[in-house]
Amino acid sequence: MSDWKAKRFWKDAAVVEAEGGYTVELDGRGIKTPAKRALVVPTRAMAQKIAAEWQAQDGVINPDTMPATKTANAATDKVALQHAEVADMLAAYGDCDLLCYRADSPAELVARQAEQWDPMLEWAREALGVSLQTRVGIMHEPQSPADVARLSARTHALSNFQLAAFHDLVSLSGSLILGFAAALDAKEAESIWEISRLDEIWQAEQWGNDDEADALAAVKKTSFLHAKLMFDLSVPE
Repeated sequence: MSDWKAKRFWKDAAVVEAEGGYTVELDGRGIKTPAKRALVVPTRAMAQKIAAEWQAQDGVINPDTMPATKTANAATDKVALQHAEVADMLAAYGDCDLLCYRADSPAELVARQAEQWDPMLEWAREALGVSLQTRVGIMHEPQSPADVARLSARTHALSNFQLAAFHDLVSLSGSLILGFAAALDAKEAESIWEISRLDEIWQAEQWGNDDEADALAAVKKTSFLHAKLMFDLSVPE
């Protein structure tokens, strides 16, 4: 029985309207989450993305080829039940944001951090109304409670599906500010991803590339770009 795997049993995966949004039906049968909840997503575009994943299955179902379905499942089975806890966890990044902790040397790295990270903090001042302060070194120094509260309120205001995608934008980049920058289109998502990896890119330039590290970074980049797509698809038309 340990070798049993679910196999495709349907001919057509179709998007249909449902109470609260849209769902996907497999030959007229609505799909469910791993927790056996009806999967209802907020937009037709997201449902179409999920339907395409199910329609692309051939023989044995491979969940690894269904990232949109996974994100929607997480929004339904996890975030919907723990929205406040997830929002609190992500908002906490704002008090120790990647962009605020700077190197003291070498001068080239210091300059590169200022060149790439300072504009993102300036964007946060204008777009998010927060003025996060930079520090030299890695020792934690709290940010203004008022700024942390503003960032927390914005995070808590996200819907379940937005928050599920936002989780990956923040956790993969290591930055609440970059997570919001990606979500709100401050820059192209690929550019924001590169900004988040400034230190790793610098180290590779100094010491050479590591194939294993590069492979892991590529996987994370794919996940980051997927999270951006899912955040966009979660916004009602």
